[in-house]
Amino acid sequence: MIKSVAVLMVALAGTSCSDDDTAMTESTMITIENVLDSKPLVESGSFQGMGTPPVILPGQSVSFSFSAAKNQRLTFATMYGWSNDLFFAPENPGITLYNEDGTPITGDVSSQVRLWDNGTRVNQTPGADVSHPGAAETATKNIKEVNGTDDYGHAYLPASQLMKLTLNYNGNSTFTLTIMNNSGGTNNETPFSPGVWAISYVAGGNLLLPEPVYSKDKPSANGLTNIAEAGDNAVLNTYLAGLTGTFTPLSPVLVFVYNGVENPFYKTGEKDRGMGLKDLAQKGDGSMLAAALKTTPGVKEVYLLKEMDNTVLLPRINGAAGGKVSQQLTIAKGDRIALATMYGFSNDWFFATTGADVDAMQKGDVSSNIGLFDNGTAINQYPGAGITQFNLAGTPLEENKDIVAVPSANEFTMLPATSSIIKVTLQ
Repeated sequence: MIKSVAVLMVALAGTSCSDDDTAMTESTMITIENVLDSKPLVESGSFQGMGTPPVILPGQSVSFSFSAAKNQRLTFATMYGWSNDLFFAPENPGITLYNEDGTPITGDVSSQVRLWDNGTRVNQTPGADVSHPGAAETATKNIKEVNGTDDYGHAYLPASQLMKLTLNYNGNSTFTLTIMNNSGGTNNETPFSPGVWAISYVAGGNLLLPEPVYSKDKPSANGLTNIAEAGDNAVLNTYLAGLTGTFTPLSPVLVFVYNGVENPFYKTGEKDRGMGLKDLAQKGDGSMLAAALKTTPGVKEVYLLKEMDNTVLLPRINGAAGGKVSQQLTIAKGDRIALATMYGFSNDWFFATTGADVDAMQKGDVSSNIGLFDNGTAINQYPGAGITQFNLAGTPLEENKDIVAVPSANEFTMLPATSSIIKVTLQ
């Protein structure tokens, strides 16, 4: 999977140019690292009924909203309340949200829900008289689908006749799912318990965590038993929250040395200058900007650095080190060092040196000089869950706004501090 992420970005070899400079020069080594401790889930959450206890009774419904790109799936779990350890959930990896042509799926998607046996309790006849928790299975069984009857001969209607699922598309890659309890008046009338839901990141066309809630034919884990036996979603919700956060590669990094008083390729409060930053911010392609900088007065060296194995700089995944690139630079007193790289799972966000960039004579960690910016050339969507994000096989939707800083607490999510995503060192 890690190798497959590399195809997300443009593979670009390092290029350089230099001007004659009679000033005393020396060498410095710049190293850029993706130090993000990545998470596999882009979003997760919980849902419950409005009453006390907060179950979803027959005739009642509950809704929640989320963002998703093509190839991402929605999964959830909620207890069949009048059972010993049955739960509703879509078949893995979850509910399909887009058609092959990229159009969102809307309307009734009940056919994608299933009824499952958690395998931890002996099933009594389903109904209001079920005693909880009931007798434990002599030997814990693996999770299996209940298809017509359970292991004890009790009959069940198809899950789609007990639960109605309706998808609404809100625009800009956001959906709302409504879960309606349709079991009233059937032989399988039951309340639904509070539940959990999750959306996995996709990288290289593959879900990072395709089975976050349960795995068919494997034992229940991570708090699912609490839902299946008692309708308690707290443990599994906490587990999923711990897997939810930020995942992004960084594009090949543009690094250049210049002598001047002002950054030559962008400024906050102004629109994109048409030098190629747009391609870097939207697609991770810094070649046009590199070419423009080579002919910019005062620019002395230009490099476009790709990670040796993957082209892009991957984040830390399951404890493995993230991607890293290094380059030796020739510098003189008064020179500045600037860089730019795409926040890969965005529409047009980029990391860049801020203010007067970095004094080339500095040594050590200079990550505090890096900021995250919105290029203002593409409509933003939830990072890592946008149907028009280039690196999720989308086409950015154009806009024309000023370049602005992206705060950690933005309209979509809470990002880690910039220094917890990208580390820049001079030696």
